[in-house]
Amino acid sequence: MIKPEHLKKGDTVAIVSLSAGTIGEPWALHKLRIAKERLERDYGLRVKVMLNALRGMAYLHDHPEVRAADLMAAFRDREVKAILCDTGGDDTVRLLPYIDFDVIRENPKIFTGFSDTTANHFMLYHAGLISYYGPSVLSNFSEYGKINDYTAAMIRDTFFEPKPTLEIPSSPYWRDGEDEPVEWKEENMHTPIPYHPEERGYEVIQGRGAAEGELLGGCLDVFIMLMGTKIWPAPEAWAEKILFLEMCELTGDQTTYFLRGLAAQGIFDRVRGVIVGKPTNRSNYEPYKKAFQTVVGGEAGRPDLPILYNVNFGHSEPICVLPYGVRCRLDADRKTLTLLEPATC
Repeated sequence: MIKPEHLKKGDTVAIVSLSAGTIGEPWALHKLRIAKERLERDYGLRVKVMLNALRGMAYLHDHPEVRAADLMAAFRDREVKAILCDTGGDDTVRLLPYIDFDVIRENPKIFTGFSDTTANHFMLYHAGLISYYGPSVLSNFSEYGKINDYTAAMIRDTFFEPKPTLEIPSSPYWRDGEDEPVEWKEENMHTPIPYHPEERGYEVIQGRGAAEGELLGGCLDVFIMLMGTKIWPAPEAWAEKILFLEMCELTGDQTTYFLRGLAAQGIFDRVRGVIVGKPTNRSNYEPYKKAFQTVVGGEAGRPDLPILYNVNFGHSEPICVLPYGVRCRLDADRKTLTLLEPATC
């Protein structure tokens, strides 16, 4: 796997809209302004908004080829050192026919986003490039008030000042989809986001000991669109990996069904451990946990496989950064998660 270079002041980053096209809607433009000013002022970066990124939801839905064209143009652009996704959605897989994997492989650079962006991550993984399940423009880089300290530290220690090893701690605070939303309106842009104190921390729901392996995973909701395509990893590609999974809109029963699909492919027989994200909605905390215990520990016959639950990535806030293809250690006895190499070079 090719590891991209870290960012430094004066570098150029590109903003792309590869899924829902939200950033081009008039009511969302102030979020772009917040992110752009923050990236320039706080990080010393130059920001390039790609040609089609602001054409709006309706146009980008009808034209996946221009979304892909922006992505390819950002990779070809020698000035661009990182590509930031604006947000997720539900149809990024439609870009697949227009992706040039050689262009990605020959122009390595940081790529970050989550949710439906899972499809893009698997495209880059297929090309052999390390990418980052992490912050997006609308959810994180333009967070009202400021980027929370937990996510800001993760951004610093992976994209700007990569550490030889990096422990990813449980955030001391959180919020999820069942909290009263702070609406995306310009009058709210200086309103700090309220968080709850973390009471659970990381939870080990099965297994013991430590497991090491390269990270591979994403949003389980998206997997069903990727299975059977050329970017879905072959069974042997999952061997000795640390699988990370988070769910966006799945119910507990749907999570069970999707996990059964992974089990039927033998994935849980091959991976060394599993990391599960904090649920998008707290009401799914126990149903999701039961789904993993039922399928992995019971039906798949792997009660020994360590599963670290309630980790800060995905749709609840705040989030860390998980680099695809980077080695990490999941220690079920100590309830810790550690990157064993720098996230960028």
